[in-house]
Amino acid sequence: MSLIISIDAMGGDHGTDTTIPASLECLRRNPELQLILVGDEQALQPFLSQDLLDFEGRLSIQHASQCVTMDESPAKALKNKKDSSMRVAINLVRDGKADACVSAGNTGALMATARFVLKMIPGVDRPAIMSSMPSIFGHTHVLDLGANVDSSAENLFQFAVMGAEVVKALENISNPKVGLLNIGEEETKGNEQVKSAAKLLENSSLNYIGYVEGNSLNAGDERVDLIVCDGFVGNIALKSIEGAAKMITSVLRESFAKNLFTKFAAMLSYTVLKAIKNRIDPRLHNGASFLGLKGLVIKSHGGADSLAFQTAIHVAEVEVEKNVIQKISEQVEKSLSGRESA
Repeated sequence: MSLIISIDAMGGDHGTDTTIPASLECLRRNPELQLILVGDEQALQPFLSQDLLDFEGRLSIQHASQCVTMDESPAKALKNKKDSSMRVAINLVRDGKADACVSAGNTGALMATARFVLKMIPGVDRPAIMSSMPSIFGHTHVLDLGANVDSSAENLFQFAVMGAEVVKALENISNPKVGLLNIGEEETKGNEQVKSAAKLLENSSLNYIGYVEGNSLNAGDERVDLIVCDGFVGNIALKSIEGAAKMITSVLRESFAKNLFTKFAAMLSYTVLKAIKNRIDPRLHNGASFLGLKGLVIKSHGGADSLAFQTAIHVAEVEVEKNVIQKISEQVEKSLSGRESA
């Protein structure tokens, strides 16, 4: 089985400063991996002259004359940037020359381009963005994190079907527990959209455990492996959690730097603080899957450093190896046929 991933080398806040070191490190780590770096060949070549020889047959450059900026509108990128590193990287997946694409570029443009180029899996109405969040019990997978500002009950059901297949692949869980994000766990709570989605999930073959509240995202809930919500709610939750993590880090740093005594206390607490940092480090949870497409696209955080981008590439590796797209397609078809015959 091939393991070829196209990398949007020019995308993100830091571009090649992040994508090239991360790509080379992933090649060193996995001898089965092949990478195609997509971008301006003249800009990439000087950084890679020796590496192209060291990783001969596993590392190549695909020229793209344009780059999508982080503030560019999706419509403009789709219409005017047909030779962008983002578009060319996705084209390689469509043409069967790559098994997945990883980009830290503009989220809206990446989603619009991927949907236009790769098309949707039959039976799926809308794509969804899925990633993991650190929690007391390790981490929890959540979708949708921003692909849709409004989702119907049917959309939420489809998100659950797709997300469950990814959790099976990434976590080696045969029957992941699925929860629906709500303002309370009682059956009477929530809007009609959520209540209708709950009925669909209750009557499905998924391991649906019911409503979960926002504290299950991070405070931990061993009952649930996957939390489903619409993109409006999911994106706000994600950004709120990221903001809280930054605030806690900033407050700790400020508190330990106040005087000699607090600095000494920080030295004594170094091992504990390092363990906490590693546990909640967002770089180790980077890499959001665009679900519902006929090809694999992984979105890295725009501000990702090398370690974070390596994590995103690793997510792509696992999803390729586990044949996630085919499994999602089969499960969607099975779920739809099962409901039609019911």
